Amino acid sequence: MKNSRSIILSVVMLLCAVYTAQGQGFLKANGKIIVNEKGEKVILRGMGLGGWMLQEGYMLRVHGIGQQQHVIRGKLEELVGKEKTDAFYSAWLANHCRKIDIDSMKAWGFNSVRLPMHFNLYTPPVDQEPVPGQQTWLEKGFAMTDSLLAWCKANQMYLILDLHAAPGGQGNDVNISDRDPSKPSLWDSEANLQKTIALWRKLAERYANEPWIGAYDIINEPNWGFVSLDDKNGCAEDKNEPLRKLMMDITAAIREVDKKHIVIIEGNCWGNNYRGVLPPWDNNMVLSFHKYWNYTDQQSIQGMLDLRNQHNLPLWLGETGENSNVWFTSTIRLVERNDIGWAWWPLKKMGFNNPMEIKVAAGYQKILDYWAGRGEKPAAEEAWAGLKEQAENLKLENCIYHSDVVDAMFRQTRENTSLPFTKQIVTSKATIPAVNYDLGRIGVAYHDLDSGNYYISTGKERTPWNKGHVYRNDAVDITNKNGNFFIDNFEKGEWLKYTLHIAKKGKYTVKLLVASEEAGGKISAALNAAKTTLDVPASGSAESFKEVVIPNVTLNKGANILIVEALVGGFTFKEIQISSGK
Repeated sequence: MKNSRSIILSVVMLLCAVYTAQGQGFLKANGKIIVNEKGEKVILRGMGLGGWMLQEGYMLRVHGIGQQQHVIRGKLEELVGKEKTDAFYSAWLANHCRKIDIDSMKAWGFNSVRLPMHFNLYTPPVDQEPVPGQQTWLEKGFAMTDSLLAWCKANQMYLILDLHAAPGGQGNDVNISDRDPSKPSLWDSEANLQKTIALWRKLAERYANEPWIGAYDIINEPNWGFVSLDDKNGCAEDKNEPLRKLMMDITAAIREVDKKHIVIIEGNCWGNNYRGVLPPWDNNMVLSFHKYWNYTDQQSIQGMLDLRNQHNLPLWLGETGENSNVWFTSTIRLVERNDIGWAWWPLKKMGFNNPMEIKVAAGYQKILDYWAGRGEKPAAEEAWAGLKEQAENLKLENCIYHSDVVDAMFRQTRENTSLPFTKQIVTSKATIPAVNYDLGRIGVAYHDLDSGNYYISTGKERTPWNKGHVYRNDAVDITNKNGNFFIDNFEKGEWLKYTLHIAKKGKYTVKLLVASEEAGGKISAALNAAKTTLDVPASGSAESFKEVVIPNVTLNKGANILIVEALVGGFTFKEIQISSGK
C-alpha cells in the first residue's frame, strides 16, 4: 500500500509539473499584442545574452586591432597558438552562460531570454562546406541551445532565438555579425542566402513542439544599402526588396515544419527602417525595433506605433540598453505602458552598465594594452595564463553584481521610492561609503546634472552620465582610486540621499570626509530635514581627505534620512562617519 501511494504521488507530481511547464503554452500574435494560449496578454521582459556565442570587441575592451570576433581570435592565435586559442573559446562558451545565470535572471524578474546566435556554431561557412551547395550541421550550437532551453523551461522563461551573425554577415556594421569584408556578404552570395534559410528550417524543425521557445527573431539588425552603396547602413533605403524577400523565404521555410511559433522581423538600418518591408506576409508575426541613445518620450517610438496601428501587428523592443539607469527606467516605463515587451542588452560584459560586470584579469589587461599600443607583447605563457583567468572570470559567481541596474529595470519602473543600497545598522560607530547612497530614481534617491546619453536625439557628442564608469550606473560620477570608490565631480545642485538605520535613539556626531585642492566649496547636510551648511576646506589634492563635522545631532531609532548636497561644487566626497556621543 505504501509503495502504491508513493507511485500515485509521483504520478500526480509529474502531471502537475507537466501542466505547470505547459500552462501558458505557445506565444502568438493577437492583433496588436502578444498572448499565450489562454489568451492572456504577455509582456516579455527579457535579456539578450550578448557576448556568449558572438563576441563584439567593445564587450572585451579591445582597441587597436579591429572589433570582429574572427579578428580577435586570429590575434589570440598569434599570441598563444591555435590549440590554446581553441581551448580559450571552449572555456568561454562553457562559462559565459550557465544554469546559474538563467536562475538568477528569473529571480531578478526576467521572463524571457534572447539568444544571439552565431551561425558558425550550427553550420560551417559556405567556403568550408565539404560539398558546395550542401549544408553540414554542427552539433555544438544545437547542443548549447538545447541546454539553454532546458534552463529556461525549468524557470518558465521564454527563449527567443536570434540570428545575430548570418552567413556572410548582414550589414556594414561588421562587428555585430562578425563579418569579414574580404568575403561575399549575405547579400552578395546566393549560397549564403540559402544557408541562412536552411539554418532556420533546421532550427524550426528541431523546436517546432517546444512551447518555451517564444519566437524566432530571424535576422538581427540588417544594415545595408541595397540601392546605393553610399547609404552604407540602409537608413535611406526606400524599397528593401532583398531584405523582404529573404525574410519571406525564411518564414516559408519555417512554416514548412513549424506552424506555431511567432516569427519576428527586423527592418533595415539596425532594425528600424521598415520602408518596403511591409505589409506582413504571415498571420503570426511581430515587428521588432531597436532603441539606443535617444529620447525616452512617446514621440521617440511614435513611428513604430504608427506601423503597429497600420498593420495590426504587435511590437517588441528586441534590443536596447547601453545607457544609464535613468534611461533604463524611463524606457521600460515608456514601452510597457504602450503594451510593448523588451529585451535588454547585454546580461554581462566588461563594463558597469549591465547586471553582471566581468572582471578584467591582470594578464588579460596586458594583452589589451599590447593590442592598443600601450604595452609590450606578453610572452605566450603569460598571455595564456591571463586568458585562462579571464575565462574563469566569466562565471556569474566571479562577476560583479550591479543591484542598482536590476533595481532600475524592475522596482524603479513601478515605485517612486528609495531603498538603502545596503542596510547597515548603526550602533555606536559606523562608516558609510559616499557611493552607497540609496537605490531609487533620479530626483528621489539622488540628483545629478547629467542623466544619460541622448546623442542620437541631440546630435551632439556622447554624454557620460557616470564619468568614472565604475561601481554604479546611476547619473552620479564615481571614481576609482586604487580600489577605493569616491563621489567625484560633485557639482552645484547635485545631492545624494542616505537612509541611516540607527539602533538606539541618542546624540551622535556625523562627519563627512571631503577633499578639494582649493577652498571655496560648500556642502549642505540635511538630517531629518534639519539643514547644516558646511565649508569644504582645502586639502591639497583630490585624494587627501579632511573632515567636516556636524556635532550633537539627535538621531531616532530606526530610519533616519540624510541628504548631502553640493551648494558650491568642485570637491570629492569619500564617506560618512557616525559615532555616538556629542
